[in-house]
Amino acid sequence: MAKPASKAATRRPAARKGGKLVRPGKIVAASRDELLKYYGDMLLIRRFEEKAGQMYGMGLIGGFCHLYIGQEAVVVGMQAAINEASTVVTSYRDHGHMLATGMEARGVMAELTGRIGGYSKGKGGSMHMFSREKNFFGGHGIVAAQVPIGTGLAFAHKYKGENAVCLTYLGDGAANQGQVYESFNMAALWKLPCIYVIENNKYAMGTSVNRGAAGDSLAQRGAAYGIPGIEVDGMDVLAVKAAGEKAVAHASAGKGPYILEMKTYRYRGHSMSDPAKYRTKDEVNRMRQENDPIDNLCARLAEAGVGDDELKGMDRDIRSVVTEAADFAQSSPEPGPGELYTDILVEA
Repeated sequence: MAKPASKAATRRPAARKGGKLVRPGKIVAASRDELLKYYGDMLLIRRFEEKAGQMYGMGLIGGFCHLYIGQEAVVVGMQAAINEASTVVTSYRDHGHMLATGMEARGVMAELTGRIGGYSKGKGGSMHMFSREKNFFGGHGIVAAQVPIGTGLAFAHKYKGENAVCLTYLGDGAANQGQVYESFNMAALWKLPCIYVIENNKYAMGTSVNRGAAGDSLAQRGAAYGIPGIEVDGMDVLAVKAAGEKAVAHASAGKGPYILEMKTYRYRGHSMSDPAKYRTKDEVNRMRQENDPIDNLCARLAEAGVGDDELKGMDRDIRSVVTEAADFAQSSPEPGPGELYTDILVEA
């Protein structure tokens, strides 16, 4: 377990604006129950992804599989900042986003294994599953393709007069795609309630962000359109939540879109087929030891009086949920040939 965090560690992260370092200085507060909720949500994602990696290695999951291990604080913190009417859309590294929105682990795992019990009836797999019930509008396999979709969802919120925002997630690699800036322009022009969450995990597939992205900060990529943006410690769930609330308040007030650059890190390769030889083991180990989002939250839980026994009990319960999800996925039948002709047309 990580060493207890100091008060300085609970401050919101510094953000760059106009080339200067801005230090909000506000202490992030959270109740014991809130901390336990965030811990449980992050741990579920971690344990689920570990199991998914095992099942992929056993040949039970086919196709591509992009694990979210290390980035759990981003989706958990952002989900805590929005209301139930808000929508979420993301890229192909999407299992964590699904679980954070409340989608059941068994349905997500069944989809990964291509079974009828999955959220897309086994036809979407890891990168393409949806839940209208949870307002999750999918993972998307084409880099940055989800950004115009998220902008459209935000347009729908404004058009219908809904008190909601759209969280549109993208990676540091996707931030260089042209459709991102077309979306920025439209969102700014029409003051759409869209929050663009750039998950900067330092590597776009195998290329370091320093080698692939010009400029000092991805958070400032919307400056030409008048879109404010800040850098956030994406390994700190409380910092993420605080930044998310600031962005939601901005968008909900009719002021238009907001950009949050989450400084985070993925522990595994880009996908299960990636040996990640473009970075050293020392780099990964250092991030795990010094910045792990779950370990850091454990330290805060200890300060809040939560003992190891309670945390171990939560871990056992979560492992049971994940095990049941894996069992359900393997026992659920594959979709029949008739499913080739379903869900391909919507009568509007």
